[in-house]
Amino acid sequence: MSIKFVKFEVSGKVQGVFFRKYTKKFCEKYNVRGWVLNTDHRTVQGVLEGSEASVRSVKHWLQKVGSPKSRIDRCVFLDEKIVQTKQFSAFKIITDDQEVKMLTF
Repeated sequence: MSIKFVKFEVSGKVQGVFFRKYTKKFCEKYNVRGWVLNTDHRTVQGVLEGSEASVRSVKHWLQKVGSPKSRIDRCVFLDEKIVQTKQFSAFKIITDDQEVKMLTF
């Protein structure tokens, strides 16, 4: 089975509105793995990995829905590709400052 991989960045009112928590919940519902974090420039970035249909559903949610109190101004997807091997076993919220610095793109 092929695995869809994509990076994302969402801007708008996406920090302080439980955007990461709702992203994790939505990804788990659709069996999408990866991670999400808050950036220093007030955006949310992350990586999605899963079936094409599941990743498509999460991409739509990131672009059009978001958490209840969020406002999505822009959502960009980068490095979208099909991979043969999964890199993640679950979806996680990254909060550790060192890890955030290493993963922010």
